[in-house]
Amino acid sequence: MRRHTRRRGSRAAAMIAATAVAAGLMSGIGTSTASADPIIDSKSLLANPVSEDGSKIVKAEVKDSRSLRLHVYSAAMDQNIIVDVQRPADASVPRPTLYLLNGAGGGEDSASWVAKTDALQFLSDKNVNVIQPIGGAWSYYTDWIHDDPVVGRNKWKTFFTEELPPLVDGALGTNGVNAIAGLSTSGTTVLALPIAKPGLYKAVAAYSGCAQTSDAVGSEFVKVTVETWGGGDTMNMWGPQGSEEWVKNDPYVNAEGLRGLDLYISTGNGLPGPYDTLNGPYALPGAYGLANQIVIGGVIEAGTNYCTHNLANRLNELGIPATFNFRPNGTHSWGYWQDELKLSWPTLARGLGL
Repeated sequence: MRRHTRRRGSRAAAMIAATAVAAGLMSGIGTSTASADPIIDSKSLLANPVSEDGSKIVKAEVKDSRSLRLHVYSAAMDQNIIVDVQRPADASVPRPTLYLLNGAGGGEDSASWVAKTDALQFLSDKNVNVIQPIGGAWSYYTDWIHDDPVVGRNKWKTFFTEELPPLVDGALGTNGVNAIAGLSTSGTTVLALPIAKPGLYKAVAAYSGCAQTSDAVGSEFVKVTVETWGGGDTMNMWGPQGSEEWVKNDPYVNAEGLRGLDLYISTGNGLPGPYDTLNGPYALPGAYGLANQIVIGGVIEAGTNYCTHNLANRLNELGIPATFNFRPNGTHSWGYWQDELKLSWPTLARGLGL
């Protein structure tokens, strides 16, 4: 079933991304082929901004004619975070920004947009900065109330809403208009972050996520991910189940905060689909891998289907328009997310003003 409602949101005035061009070459920038990009051409960022809490870009490396890698010091987490950037097709004027989040592994493993999909190729002809942070495995990209002995210090909500955006805007010369997209666990996060920081994002795409985190079903999804798979302790994340932190970080409960955004939300139903084939390009390898994808991936996707139907009903009750795509099949796997990114692009582009 596909429910589709469209809304054109108001456009925010463009932010002034940089007040001065930083002198000299930032350490770590290498060589690159010629391009029409002032950053790639000069091998220098447009500015060297510092966020209010002291977060800053400590190193930048040009990877090729379209991309660079930033090493960003997060004051909240007291560590450097790798942030990969793909520059717009035409970077001669300020462009908007798409934050593209990975799933439970945080892009630290082979399960990432870059390794598993053609996402960057698809976005390569779009006039958008694509920002991919690497890190935060099993953290749900949220602010934890305590450091964890296994997953460490996690203040990702602070990083995404307070620390990283002004650095990206200043260093890359963006126009200050943002969208965010994510899958699986970050399909929850990309719904939570706009609620936490109203006005920061104009569009959101969530693929196979569960908006519910504080009820009995949703909290169990979180616990399985963080504790069973990641080895962390949700007591260090949000405290006891049902506590104020669990409720505060629940996009379903706080769905009113999604009003005014261009929204695309999708899920399969857990039944095997076209990408669930033996040794297929988007299937886990071998008979065991396929069985895992169909059984485990099917159960997970059935769960996200349940959550997503609940969110659709919630938004409908609140009168908040959104595009929902309920696919008639599909497990919790990359082939479907690659398709969904492309299907969601018109919604993201609308919010980005493209």
